[in-house]
Amino acid sequence: MRTVIVGASTGLGRCLALGLAGKGSQVALMARREELLLDAARQIGEGAHVITCDVTDEASSRAAVARAAETMGGIDGVVYCPGIGILRRIEELEMADWRRVFDTNVAGAALFTAAALPHLVESKGAVVFLSSVSASFTAPWPGLASYTVTKAAMDKMVEAWRAEHPGVGFTRVVVGDCAGGEGVAGSQFMTGWDMELLGELFPTWMSRGLLAGTVYEPQELVHVVDSVLRLGSTAAIPTVTVIPRQSPDAVSLADLQNAADLPLP
Repeated sequence: MRTVIVGASTGLGRCLALGLAGKGSQVALMARREELLLDAARQIGEGAHVITCDVTDEASSRAAVARAAETMGGIDGVVYCPGIGILRRIEELEMADWRRVFDTNVAGAALFTAAALPHLVESKGAVVFLSSVSASFTAPWPGLASYTVTKAAMDKMVEAWRAEHPGVGFTRVVVGDCAGGEGVAGSQFMTGWDMELLGELFPTWMSRGLLAGTVYEPQELVHVVDSVLRLGSTAAIPTVTVIPRQSPDAVSLADLQNAADLPLP
């Protein structure tokens, strides 16, 4: 498998890059921060290619895809992992906030896929988009409107790709509470959040049952994504959902703040 992982510098993207490489895939690691990609590539060793890419810049995406296809001799699969969310009450979100999140979570995903499409058509490949239970399974999370709205928009975008290009596999993988690795492999989702506001909102999240109370290991997600990619366009897999089994134990705010233990999807 010749696989591109977008957002491979940190969090689940990094975990997926290392895991898919461990299953024998040749991987192109893409993100903005080259030093983090180089560190991940050193962990992988042979078969890892580092390519810087800013998904909010169409020219950067096109150049990155072209380089990946040339380096690996084609592209069989793409895993789109970037997902940002601003923790802010919905009435306080500004135009710049909405544009920033839409550019990464929706427009970036669409334009990167468009750049990779000719290679995927040739290889009869597949694209996996990481989605979230907060977009499709749970009630809206107060304070995370920018994230849940844009992930819901991305879900519909995946359906649009499937409708217009049935020769390529397009799958959304709905991610529940998943443990990250250590250091930069842990979730970076809460970076820059207002921790005081998080403390105010957390009891509401708990009272509404938005948190599962437990997590699953990223290796389980690796198994799912690897299987979807290897099936390619030979099977229709519109959606796969990976969530932890429910736990009777309550989640604390300290758990939530420790991204290595309980990152948000």
